[in-house]
Amino acid sequence: MTESPTLPANDWPRLEPGWVWLCGAGPGDPGLLTLHALNALQQADVVIYDALVDERILDWAAQAEKIYAGKRGGKPSAAQRDISLQLVDMARAGKRVLRLKGGDPFVFGRGGEEAQTLVQHGVPVRIIPGISAGIGGLAYAGIPVTHRDVNQSVTFITGHDQSGETPNTLDWAAISQASQVLVIYMGMKHIGQISGALLAAGRPASEPVAVVSDATTHRQRVLETTLGALEADLAASGLEPPAIVCVGRSVLMRQVLDWQGMASGEAPRNLDPLGRGRPAESA
Repeated sequence: MTESPTLPANDWPRLEPGWVWLCGAGPGDPGLLTLHALNALQQADVVIYDALVDERILDWAAQAEKIYAGKRGGKPSAAQRDISLQLVDMARAGKRVLRLKGGDPFVFGRGGEEAQTLVQHGVPVRIIPGISAGIGGLAYAGIPVTHRDVNQSVTFITGHDQSGETPNTLDWAAISQASQVLVIYMGMKHIGQISGALLAAGRPASEPVAVVSDATTHRQRVLETTLGALEADLAASGLEPPAIVCVGRSVLMRQVLDWQGMASGEAPRNLDPLGRGRPAESA
């Protein structure tokens, strides 16, 4: 068990009995937790947490009851409505409830559904955002989701809907034409279908792609490939979920911004990955 960090002096909000705080735990690294989240952990009577929440974070709520409510693809898991109603029951019992979710609760995390249920049952709620894996996880891989020489737009996409299948409401042609960089959550199961749809919509087979598995943790692995080779290279890599897939030229920036590799003594592979032929201008 790790000792809970000491919060700096501040007028921190109180987690009152009967309240539920819906909180993002970030993509994995405990250091990416917000101070509001740490404050909540130190007050909660009960923490209902997801599969991707690091155990060291849970240790910072030593006084709280911990209840697992994780959902992992292909494994038995609690129904979403049951989780939401459990939050209601705990709050009505006078507990100080912390709902701890990986990443950000409102980014493909069903946090909106849980908050809606709580409000409908008259339970007071506070929302604490977290760092989403589609931003923080890619940053740990040295990939900026926006770079002014690459893209003026980025689109975040879920790889499956409530049925577990690739969303049939997505207009892949429109997405391909409208956004230079695509960030795909939970897409590994259907990566062949997704890459095929993007290719059919006109994205080039040579377009850079990165897959970041277990982002921000000590297990993090990164596959760099192209859209045309993505399905085969991913199958050969052995990478497993959870993973973020990034499609677009911003992936090339990893050649110069792989800061974890540089911390291990590796030299940048290419100081000019975008072929600008000159140093990046300062802002």
